Amino acid sequence: MNDLIPKIHEALNVIRKKTKDEFPVGIILGTGLGGLVKEIKIDLEIDYAEIPHFPLSTVESHKGKLIFGTINSQKVVAMQGRFHYYEGYSMQQITFPVRVMKYLGVKTLLVSNACGGMNPLFQRGDIMLMVDHINLLGDNPLIGKNEDELGPRFPDMSEPYNHELIKHAEEVALENKIRVQKGVYVAVPGPNLETKAEYRFLRAIGADVVGMSTIPENIVANHMGMKVLGISIVTDECFPDSLKPAKVEEIIATAMKAEPRMTLIMKEVIKRI
Repeated sequence: MNDLIPKIHEALNVIRKKTKDEFPVGIILGTGLGGLVKEIKIDLEIDYAEIPHFPLSTVESHKGKLIFGTINSQKVVAMQGRFHYYEGYSMQQITFPVRVMKYLGVKTLLVSNACGGMNPLFQRGDIMLMVDHINLLGDNPLIGKNEDELGPRFPDMSEPYNHELIKHAEEVALENKIRVQKGVYVAVPGPNLETKAEYRFLRAIGADVVGMSTIPENIVANHMGMKVLGISIVTDECFPDSLKPAKVEEIIATAMKAEPRMTLIMKEVIKRI
């Protein structure tokens, strides 16, 4: 954390040579969920490799570009591909792009992910609005010396996902006859999927879905005073008594099939911000 601010400014210097605009909305696109980029009127694309201190995505379906443009006349910056703890990156590396986004003007962050559904009322392909989360990653991006310029030592997490944004998303879903769930997301380190006993445990502690991302970015966004909307797509059903082997190809296919509904919700929420 000690050299975090200089690193942020090094990344900013490269980006600011290409654009001087402010971007009030940031977007992080999860596994199989890159379709929202098609809705962006793109002004600029920068490969992560061109930006100092940006990690490089190693996961299938994560392209690795920072996209700048507009959706519904709103300036947005989107991460086409995110980073995960299981890739071997530190929490500070995973969340570094969120820090940079704040300095680019981002006040509202929209985050998507693919997840496994443990709530028996959820079905494969469902969209879930995140109302809370449980961090079982075993680490936290705020560990270390706090930089007061970035946020407080002990950030409040009583509303990690903004109630107003959730309400907007629910209204959009209702208007467009899109079925949405609301629930609690738990993040685990991965990269293996969970055992039957682990699914029972995670469900027992209050989680509706399980994934391997999102929470580090959310913690840092809250640390920096951003409002966050989190949207999960249930790509497989994780019911212990009827558990079947999961295939990555099927998970990505399910995410891509549900993605247009999620894209519509995000587009319309951006319009209402």
